[in-house]
Amino acid sequence: MEKWMLGEEANRMTPPKDTGPTGGKTQARTGAARLKTWLPLTVLAALMVIGFALGLHKQLTLSNLIMERQELAGYVDRNLALAVLVYMSVYTLAVALSFPGASLLTIAGGFLFGWILGGFATVLGATIGACAVFLVARSSLGEVLTHRAGPFLARLAEGFRKDAFHYLLFLRLTPVFPFWLVNIAPAIFAMPFSSYTLATFIGIIPGTFAFTFIGSGLDSVIAAQEAANPGCAASGTCQIDVAALVTPQLLAAFFALGVASLIPVILKKFRNR
Repeated sequence: MEKWMLGEEANRMTPPKDTGPTGGKTQARTGAARLKTWLPLTVLAALMVIGFALGLHKQLTLSNLIMERQELAGYVDRNLALAVLVYMSVYTLAVALSFPGASLLTIAGGFLFGWILGGFATVLGATIGACAVFLVARSSLGEVLTHRAGPFLARLAEGFRKDAFHYLLFLRLTPVFPFWLVNIAPAIFAMPFSSYTLATFIGIIPGTFAFTFIGSGLDSVIAAQEAANPGCAASGTCQIDVAALVTPQLLAAFFALGVASLIPVILKKFRNR
């Protein structure tokens, strides 16, 4: 009985755990880690909301491009290097904020700078924007979703990581899935950043140069529309269907390139069998 009472007295005298400075430091580190994890995604989401609220995505229209083409062309002639940097910045921001109309921006790049310079500027801007989304998604979503992934998603992620470069190259070459979704999915599957960057850079080259080539010939299309409907360029009423410029043959070529990118994966599976 005496021993039991002594034990109870000792328990009462023992100080509670994690109430001192060490516990406070642990909580501070946890809060800092959470802030570091979710702050990039919060900032990106806030910028997206602000951009859409201000209607910035509505400015990316073919009509605006046609109406302002003379002023834009004059600015490019006077300040080529600065104009290219501004264009790349706008393209990077549009991709990072997942604004619709990337194909239209690509056409504008070909129209303003020609298909070679416009193509390279677009590829660089799109790659930088896609990498920014990837890093934000990996820091904020990748670890959380990886820990909470079920068996199916875990097996899918493991299979993707084994040949991540070729799978992403296929997704970039075949314009089937939305560009923003392809930016995020590899981050969830913990794809290495270097492989993601290289696959993105190579994979968007064919489609980018195809659209900039279309843009480089836009002047002749506008001239034909002006001949049929004088004044339509100044008023922005020229009837130009961008979708009609993307032929089924062009889409078939993209799909063929995508299938070709999976050949190493197929050969590897046959060797393993």
